[in-house]
Formats: sequence, structure tokens, C-alpha cells
Amino acid sequence: MSNVTTVTDASFEETVALADTPVVVDFWAEWCGPCKAVAPVLDEIATSLVGKLKVAKLNVDDNPQVAQRFGVMSIPTLLLFKNGEVQARIVGARSKTHILSQFEPFL
Repeated sequence: MSNVTTVTDASFEETVALADTPVVVDFWAEWCGPCKAVAPVLDEIATSLVGKLKVAKLNVDDNPQVAQRFGVMSIPTLLLFKNGEVQARIVGARSKTHILSQFEPFL
């Protein structure tokens, strides 16, 4: 079972902005090849950091409001939220090592 949560425009505030732990939101789309490449990496991160970090996915085609609100212009884009604020941004498919190195200071 995956530790990755699906988030929508409607559930974003409750799931991400009000979360008591940092949350990485993966802005993705079904047709995006690089998005599919990064998905297993995020599954690994979600599993290895249970309790320290939540991972959520937001489909930009189905939920354009949040993507627009945070200026997501390319996908995949990973935003790390802590206390409701964006702390880090990664655009494009990256390795697990790179992703963790960018997010570690905020955990």
C-alpha cells in the first residue's frame, strides 16, 4: 500500500496547508512521462520517511486552481510545504538523492 495521498483543489488546505508535518506535493499529469518516472521515487521517499514527511500528488489537469496559485508552469514540479508555506521547489524529474538533499533541511 502506498503512503502517497491524492490531493485536490478542494482538499488542499486541509491536507497540505494545515498539516502538522512537512508535505511534498507532486504536481503531475497522466500524460507526463517524467511524472511517471518520478512517481516510484516519491513512493520510496513516502515509505522511508513516514512520520517525518507526507507525500501528496495533485493532478494539474483535474485541479488547476492550486497549480495556478503556486505558479506551477512545468511538470513534474515538487513543492515542499512546511507550516503552509513553500520551503523548496524542484522542477523536473530528479533522482531520489537530489530530492532528499533539497528537502532534508526542512524535515
